[in-house]
Amino acid sequence: MKQKSLDVICIGRAGVDLYGEQVGGRLEEMGSFAKYVGGSPSNTAIGAARLGLKSALLTRVGDEHMGRFIRETMVAEGVDTSQVITDPQRLTALVILGIQDEERFPLIFYRENCADMAINEDDIDPKFIAQAGAVLVSGTHLSTATVAAASHKAMKLARANGAKVALDIDYRPNLWNLAGHGEGESRFIADQGISQHLQKYLADCDLIVGTEEEFHIAGGSEDTLTALARVRELSDAVLVCKRGAMGCRVFEAAIDGWESGISGPGFRVEVFNVLGAGDAFMAGLLRGWLRHKDWQTSSAYANACGAFAVSRHGCSPAYPSETELMAFFQNGSEYEALRFDPDLNHIHRCTTRRKKYSRLISFAFDHRYQFESWATEHGRDAKAIDQFKKLAWQAASEEAGDENGSGVLIDDRSGKSALHTATSSTAWVGRPIEASGKFPLEFEAEGEVVEHLADWPLNQTVKVLCPYRLDDNEEIRLHHENMIRTLDRACRHTGHEWLLEIITARDGEAPQFGSISAIMRHFYDLGIKPDWWKLEPGLDIDYWNAVGKVIDENDPFCQGVIVLGLNSSIDVISQSFEVAAQQPWVKGFAVGRTIFKESAQHWFANKIDDSTAVTEMRANYRRIIDAWDSAKQSNL
Repeated sequence: MKQKSLDVICIGRAGVDLYGEQVGGRLEEMGSFAKYVGGSPSNTAIGAARLGLKSALLTRVGDEHMGRFIRETMVAEGVDTSQVITDPQRLTALVILGIQDEERFPLIFYRENCADMAINEDDIDPKFIAQAGAVLVSGTHLSTATVAAASHKAMKLARANGAKVALDIDYRPNLWNLAGHGEGESRFIADQGISQHLQKYLADCDLIVGTEEEFHIAGGSEDTLTALARVRELSDAVLVCKRGAMGCRVFEAAIDGWESGISGPGFRVEVFNVLGAGDAFMAGLLRGWLRHKDWQTSSAYANACGAFAVSRHGCSPAYPSETELMAFFQNGSEYEALRFDPDLNHIHRCTTRRKKYSRLISFAFDHRYQFESWATEHGRDAKAIDQFKKLAWQAASEEAGDENGSGVLIDDRSGKSALHTATSSTAWVGRPIEASGKFPLEFEAEGEVVEHLADWPLNQTVKVLCPYRLDDNEEIRLHHENMIRTLDRACRHTGHEWLLEIITARDGEAPQFGSISAIMRHFYDLGIKPDWWKLEPGLDIDYWNAVGKVIDENDPFCQGVIVLGLNSSIDVISQSFEVAAQQPWVKGFAVGRTIFKESAQHWFANKIDDSTAVTEMRANYRRIIDAWDSAKQSNL
């Protein structure tokens, strides 16, 4: 049989979950909400992609911000979105959820005439279905004639093309019009009409997965074994019954008591949030089933993925990556509440990044006191600085905006307009949090740094310049270490990536290149793991190899190192690139004054106009990009 390009196509619900961030109260008492992708098939598509499967989502979303959020998130997760259809007439579904206590998880579905319930038979492309090894449908998308016909068409096409069909019973009485809007968390209401309707589709399935309550509705009995036996009469599918803390049972043949099913190992964890755990379970099960693992192994994957989900906030964001899952199997965890395991959390944070970089070419114009001094010298005000930084952004975006890894460093104080524009683009955006020109280090924001970062868009990388040297007195060193430790914790809490820039050059002295790897090791010993390092441009390969060795030994999930310019000439920077590019951890550069200094001074003095400034900066930026690419290419 021809090799399939996709492992699984997930069909059905796609919405946005607005998750109450306060825990232990009613939805009425929630004050803030986190935004995640939701909907059972969408969650499973993300979970499967994180586990190394080639997954796709077939659904509809609205032609609005939430629809774009779903599409962009799926792309970032590696899910095929070629069959995510934009519906111009309907809104993307929303769900509001909360964690009230250990047993109550209130939710409200906003799904009336939503986009994903408009999926129809014309949306099911036979050529696309033929690309998959399996199709996953959900019970919700058997609940109306239109979506049922579309789902059934996909099931039939899958089987005709030698693919497997999986059904997630996914029963929510609210979505079958059996419960009111305020009963979204209801998991079971018996209804023989629904049971008979579901039973029409069971024979076309190879795998059927559900909780005990979901098999009750599928089998038409509130005795689980009786319900399972009834489903078995109607289908030869493998039946997987989820039993919460008791794990699951897999039935390949006749139902003869619970012991006739296969069970996989369970995992003792604190149940923090049950919402979305079944979708994580399904992702793990698919990882085993579609990779031809035995049912004990597949059940272990499924149970472990469910364990991660119930121990964390949110649905799909909680699901483990393949690396994280295997680390859990290999090392276990001393924490029953997995969300508090620092090692697993670091792996999770790094292996589920929205974007990973092999190249980062960043134009840095986050400087503040330099621009303020030039403006003052020529009688210009803060608006002029903001205007020049818009020109710098124009130069960066026009010269390299379409290139892989293009980026900028921009501040909020004097470059707000450029920062806001860049943040709405596809560029990598770094934003400084340190006060400009201060020693020892101060944060620019007043109050707690975590409160400040709560206002920052998540695609802004937090940059901090730390003037750290090993020969500083103990008070200064401890101050800097505590500041960086605080920032590290804050970024982990808010979900921002962050960049640690180490500057050892001071008071006209040359950088202390020999100490930088020791400084990095010291921060790692303190438990501090930045996503990026920004380091001074040394010309000795031993310096860069020492830097790489420290990262190898302490954080294999680091995004990498970028080289700063220190206001050097392009020729000197090019020489540093030729050496730095030999170290695989060095991914690019963040250079500023070398690109903009002369143009800025002339522009503030009214010696050149806007167009000339942009042209000059573009030319300098391109020379530095070419120097980096040439150096990297020569070391491949």
